[in-house]
Amino acid sequence: MAQSTLPFARFEWMIAWRYLRARKAEGGVSVMTWISLIGVTLAVFALVATLAIREGFREEFVDSILGANAHVTMMQYPVMDSAGSNDRTITDYQAMAADLAAVPGVTRAAPLVRATALATAGQYNAPVDIYGISAADLATIPSIADPANQQGSLADFEGGVAIGSGVAQSLGLQVGDSIRITSPNGARTPMGVVPRANAYTVTMIFSAGRYDIDRVRLYMPLADAQSFLNRDGVADEIEVMVADPENVDAIVPALMNAAGPRAMPWTWKDSAGAYLRALTIEDNVMFVLLSILVLIAAMNIISGLVMLVKNKGRDIGILRTMGLSEGSVLRIFFICGASIGTIGTLVGVALGALFALYIDPIFAMVNTVAGGGVWDPSVRGIYHLPAKLQWHNIASAMGLSLGLSWIVTIFPARRAARMNPIEALRYE
Repeated sequence: MAQSTLPFARFEWMIAWRYLRARKAEGGVSVMTWISLIGVTLAVFALVATLAIREGFREEFVDSILGANAHVTMMQYPVMDSAGSNDRTITDYQAMAADLAAVPGVTRAAPLVRATALATAGQYNAPVDIYGISAADLATIPSIADPANQQGSLADFEGGVAIGSGVAQSLGLQVGDSIRITSPNGARTPMGVVPRANAYTVTMIFSAGRYDIDRVRLYMPLADAQSFLNRDGVADEIEVMVADPENVDAIVPALMNAAGPRAMPWTWKDSAGAYLRALTIEDNVMFVLLSILVLIAAMNIISGLVMLVKNKGRDIGILRTMGLSEGSVLRIFFICGASIGTIGTLVGVALGALFALYIDPIFAMVNTVAGGGVWDPSVRGIYHLPAKLQWHNIASAMGLSLGLSWIVTIFPARRAARMNPIEALRYE
């Protein structure tokens, strides 16, 4: 009669290890073991790398938005002026900015004048988005005050304009060059509105980290922008920065109370919400697809264990007749399969983590081998492929892989445990 033993006794590990490293000539399936191991490793590597890239991409996208754009833009509902046109400018913008800055959780409130104009340098033209802002407020914008790359200095901002690196590249400009700005909203004459054009000195060229910002953004001193764009004594909006931009919706009611009855807020989530929701859906779909890949890799373990059980039928019969219990046989073959899944998972996580940590040199090598042009910032909006490791993502990948590989191992292990020792030895 079979004697019960302590679960996962030392001899069970010893027999399982011997089966795993046995060659085919000895009745083992070392080739299938390696195939299963490599399959799980590659699947987990792909899952960890994808989770790191999606996390990095989302963070890079959000940081680039929050680094150069308002967390909340406070505008006013339009009213009809004396000329019969809708007017949404803010006349008491200094007082409104002060009231908004006093709201708990607000870190900055800056009046802005905004417009779209045409920039010209030599024979080149490019559209620009003009942001009229004071030098003190511009110095508090993270991606502008401390950009990834810059030429010139904000100290000279009052004497000219600051432009994005994309604008500078389109127009062939350097710091100190002259840029000509033409606005359709110029002087009003009896013949109608005449376009206005002024020349300004480029005092700074910045890279905010997003191609769509660098390609069109131009900062101009607030007083100059008001004069140039016919906004004398008024502002178009108040740019508000908050301490917790992820929970910006919670502070909107307080901002509306501070801004007055005509206040119309527009948060960064309103402008980028559709894209962020698309990223979330894509993340979930990618996780499901890669989970299926991990499941397929885990199924290879079943194939290897079925072959192992078949080849070790005689050994199972002998072990059972010697008194080994069904539980011990089940645990031996469970150890075989679970060991493959565990080792493959750990190696895959290590490779995925290394890929995420060294993604820049890896991607640079790929770009060199491909002859360049692999990453187009004009399409993707950012300048490089980001990756960020998060412990919860690593835990999800490990839990998924270990859970699947351990679960699928139970079925062939049970088949081995229920094998009749008499039938196993009948033809031996």
